[in-house]
Amino acid sequence: MTQSTTRHRFPGAQGEWARFDGPAGTQMVDVAIRAASDWSSSGNNANTHGEFAAAHATDALLERARSVVARLLDADPNGVCFGANMTTMTFAFTRAVARTLKPGDRVVGTRLDHDANVSPWRIACEESGAEHVLCPFSIPDGRLDMNALADLITPNTKWVAVTGASNLIGTMPDLRTVIALARHVGARVFIDGVHLVPHMPVSVRELGCDVLATSPYKWYGPHAGVLCVEPNLLNSLPIAKVRPADDIGPRRFETGTPNLENIAATEAAARHLLEENMASVAAYERDVFAPLLNGLLDMSHVRVWGPPTLESRTPTVSFTVKGHSPDHVAQVLAANKIAVWSGHSYAVELVSHLGLMESGGVVRAGVVRYVSDDDVARLLGVVRSLA
Repeated sequence: MTQSTTRHRFPGAQGEWARFDGPAGTQMVDVAIRAASDWSSSGNNANTHGEFAAAHATDALLERARSVVARLLDADPNGVCFGANMTTMTFAFTRAVARTLKPGDRVVGTRLDHDANVSPWRIACEESGAEHVLCPFSIPDGRLDMNALADLITPNTKWVAVTGASNLIGTMPDLRTVIALARHVGARVFIDGVHLVPHMPVSVRELGCDVLATSPYKWYGPHAGVLCVEPNLLNSLPIAKVRPADDIGPRRFETGTPNLENIAATEAAARHLLEENMASVAAYERDVFAPLLNGLLDMSHVRVWGPPTLESRTPTVSFTVKGHSPDHVAQVLAANKIAVWSGHSYAVELVSHLGLMESGGVVRAGVVRYVSDDDVARLLGVVRSLA
């Protein structure tokens, strides 16, 4: 039996509910909750660069948080930017990129992506006159079509925006090949790492991407966003900012006063994962997820969408049940105190490509650190009863 030995660290995961809703947001770990509370009551709520103790504490918090998050992502702390959420930060980033694009330029995305890594680029291209194209994926296994991607990345391509892992079906594209194809034509690469970072060790340095986006609330932290940008790119982009803001470094991108309590909680969540070791996290989740995936695959009235194996995927699965809408399946599971999501989960291009938009999308279940094999057995039992 695979039981979570850390479930007690997540106050929001206590009780009778089996929480398979993690791909949309996890419960905060105890140290992150305390960090937000401690900062809020510390008396250090002050802006940066002042000449008094609280302002010094704020400066120290930002420096420390950038350093810890950079360690989690194996990235340069001088490129770690904090913000409201990944979507807001991506829109701000692509607005800056749009000022560097012109008619004839191309941005390549994928149909695997969450719309937060599609629409910001689409709008940037509409505003600049550049071309926005999307790479398809194969059905039913959900693998990115690398031959099509190679054809789409033409010499006039300036950016490739790709998911690190599909938030809906868990597919993990071969990022090294994607980046190599982009580099061959001199294009930059933006990786949506929101669904990748919570489940796998990530090294921005080894990947060599230009930008990686992630969301702390997907890895047991607060509702916030992190954009990890190559420092030279960060310093050169025509970012919209107020004149007193820093001209170089992350603060030129972090408009206004930082959300300090959330940054304190983000630091604590990142430090927690470093202490737990992401390789160990991945191994635990894989052990719990395997029976879930295989159990669903074994049911004749269930269709699993996406990779049918454990290779090159996260512990997230989407499925449909014959004779039942995704919303109805989610309602039946909820009646048994099992939380899942139904619909498109903002992966609208993906669900459209599967031809499932009109029928209500899919049911999505994800394994995170506080999900156990007992939870998996409960979910499988309810789905089995729907035959």
